Amino acid sequence: MTDKEIYKRYSEAFKRQVVAEYEAGASAVALCRKYDIGAIHTVQGWVKRYASEGLRHELVHIQTPAEAQQVQHLTHEITLLRQAVADLTVKNLLLEGTLQVYRETYGDSVLKKNAANVSAQPMLPEAGA
Repeated sequence: MTDKEIYKRYSEAFKRQVVAEYEAGASAVALCRKYDIGAIHTVQGWVKRYASEGLRHELVHIQTPAEAQQVQHLTHEITLLRQAVADLTVKNLLLEGTLQVYRETYGDSVLKKNAANVSAQPMLPEAGA
């Protein structure tokens, strides 16, 4: 077998079909995967050549000032919640590690004996609280 490059040739009907799917909302990347088209630039070139005028435009959001402020508030809240999840994940990993060391040192039998006693004991305040 020779090491020649394979060049694909696509019919005009095929190109127009791909462009029609693009205009219907499919992404160029998805079309490349679906039809095994080598490069996204190929599809983009077909779109420039065969696309209907003005069919696919940039999306513009129109918001009132109150809506824009609400979006900003919700975005900030999402950031805070993500940070809280990250903090809790770190604390959980620390506690799991501590528990693993405790089990390796004292065994599971001590945990089972003390499980009822621990739930009955009052909670101590955390350090630095």
